[in-house]
Amino acid sequence: MYIVLGRFQPFHKGHAHLVEAALAKGNTTIAIGSSQAEPSMNNPWSAEEREEMIRAWLGDREADIVQIPDINDPPNWVSHATKYHGEGILVTSDEPTKSLYEQSDFQVEWVDLSNRESFEGWRVRATLKMLSTVYETEAQKEVMSASIPTEVVGWLLDQDALYRLYTMSRDLEHAG
Repeated sequence: MYIVLGRFQPFHKGHAHLVEAALAKGNTTIAIGSSQAEPSMNNPWSAEEREEMIRAWLGDREADIVQIPDINDPPNWVSHATKYHGEGILVTSDEPTKSLYEQSDFQVEWVDLSNRESFEGWRVRATLKMLSTVYETEAQKEVMSASIPTEVVGWLLDQDALYRLYTMSRDLEHAG
């Protein structure tokens, strides 16, 4: 079994690349981390919503999806997470995650991700936050589709999920 681990805040094209690599190899489990996280700018969507995004992207493809609460204890993370995602081969493009799992004698398969910096979650969320003030749906779709799969763009728009970023940031100090 192949395992792809992430927070998926939101599920973007970097995540899709990893999941595609895992699916091509065999049975895949997608592990949603920080499943218990309270809503914040770093974690705007619940684990259930992130699972919906992933399922929208998967379509007819089969993958198990599990949710893993964070324990904020890196040395014990792998044994904790394994209780949820099981044994297998971790598929990742994240160096710290690779190291953490390898230190626990977990088999890891590295997947190169070109333009990795374009797919960092904080960058994607910052773009979505800016888009939350744009009311032209086609413009939102065009900008989002650079880093987010079409199916997830549709989910975000159908759920009015960008507006949440606007409401979460209203009371934050703004530049300018």
